[in-house]
This record gives sequence, C-alpha cells and structure tokens, in this order.
Amino acid sequence: MTHSEINPTAKGSGTAATDKFKHEAIKSDTSTERANEIYKDLLAAIADVAHKHEVTYDEYRVLKNWMIQVGEYGEWPLWLDVFVEHEIEKINYNRHHYTGTKGSIEGPYYVENSPELPWKCEMPMREQDKAAQPLIFQGQVTDVDGKGLGGATVELWHADEEGFYSQFAPGIPEWNLRGTIVTNENGEYEIKTLQPAPYQIPADGPTGWFIESYGGHPWRPAHLHLKVKSPGYREITTQLYFQGGEWIDNDVATAVKPELLLDPQTDADSNNIVNYSFALDKKE
Repeated sequence: MTHSEINPTAKGSGTAATDKFKHEAIKSDTSTERANEIYKDLLAAIADVAHKHEVTYDEYRVLKNWMIQVGEYGEWPLWLDVFVEHEIEKINYNRHHYTGTKGSIEGPYYVENSPELPWKCEMPMREQDKAAQPLIFQGQVTDVDGKGLGGATVELWHADEEGFYSQFAPGIPEWNLRGTIVTNENGEYEIKTLQPAPYQIPADGPTGWFIESYGGHPWRPAHLHLKVKSPGYREITTQLYFQGGEWIDNDVATAVKPELLLDPQTDADSNNIVNYSFALDKKE
C-alpha cells in the first residue's frame, strides 16, 4: 500500500488532534474580572466587524453552520493553531521581555513522551524514510550568556517527505520521526533525520473550506518542530524552516520568522547539514 492510498482525511486527523487536546490537563488562573474584560472586548470586536461589513442573515447562518462543522470534524485545534496561535506566541514572548531564542507555534500535532535518544542519534524512521534526502541537524543548547546546558532536552518531531505525521495519519509507526534528544555535557546535539517536505494542512474539511472561501491556499513550508527544555530555564517551542523553500513567504499559518530560517549545506556524503543553537532565558 502506498502513502497516497492511505492519505488521511481532514476529519480523521482533526478528530485525532481534538482527542489528544481533550485529554491534556488544561487550566488557567484567569480571574472573573479578567475573563469579563476579555469577553466584552471579543464580543465588541465581533460586533464592530459585523457592522463594518453589514453582515447579512445568510452570511450569519453560513457562519453558524461552518462553526458546527468545525466541531463535528474536530478541527478547532487545527483552525486555531493555523490562524490564531502565532499571535498568542508573539504576545507572550514580548510580554516577558525575553532575550533568548525566539519561538513559534506548536501546532496541533505534538505528542508528549517521545522516545529518549542520545545527543548523537538517528531519529526513528522506516526503511522508506531512509531513501529520502538525509538531514543532519546539529547545534547547542546554552543560556543567554553562551554557557552550554548539559542534559537539556530537544524534542523533535516533523512530517515525513510526503507531509504526514505519525499518530495523525494511518499506516505510520507510532513514534516515527519523533524523539527527545538529551544533550551532552556541553549542551550539544547531532541528529540524523530526513528532509521534510512542504505540505497542505487538511483541506477537505471546514478549515479548507474557510481558506477556499477567501481565495487562500492551505500550504505550509517544510519545517522542523522543537521543544527545548532545561531545568530552571524557559522552555522554547518553535519551528525551523529552510531558506529558499516553497511557501516561506506565504505560510498559511503566518508562523515563519527570519530568526527561524536554516541554511542547509550539502556535505561530501550528500547529507544536508543545518546548524542551529538555542539560547534559553532563566525562568522568572
């Protein structure tokens, strides 16, 4: 069976993302007063848009129907992560006046507790994955003064060369292209994996219909997902992209930043080599 024959549907991947999110321990210490202020401003903003564009009853009913379908397809994690999360990430980096490495969105396809791997390793992958363009990702985790943080963890996950994520598409081993790498005593890591490809977010459901309605596209540039952690330091969640890649300047999720671009170099063995290091802020 080829990958094209097991292409996941928006409803299937959306349901998987929603089920994962529902089982997370989610809480907030938001006060009643703060909630009241946020809700009033949100409803006022919706009212402003409705009045500005003189929204019709037909358009309002289409919106209600679409929102119901987003829920039925399990696509709220996808839609919110594509269209809203990049703003929340930016707000929270700026509000704390961080000076370390910038982050990006987590996206809907993170799974915790991926297998632990040594600082120099190969990501879990299938034989067919090994036929893809090899990528060696190396660097160092430090504090903001450049001191290496030994024993830091670098969680890495990404799509395969056809744009599919393990645990969110059928027929892929559970931890394929997912791992938690433990840095050496100097905070260094060297990870062999494969070059991911650009991919379309699931577009045969309400998120895709939303994009089509305004003449947009559903494409994301090729990227690596990472969470970088060390005790006593701010955790970084980010995505790294590849210079010159497709959709870099037109990412549907608006998540690309100049600071997050990798510059691949090809070595004598035809591996793509990328270097990227992470500087972590102290926790407040």
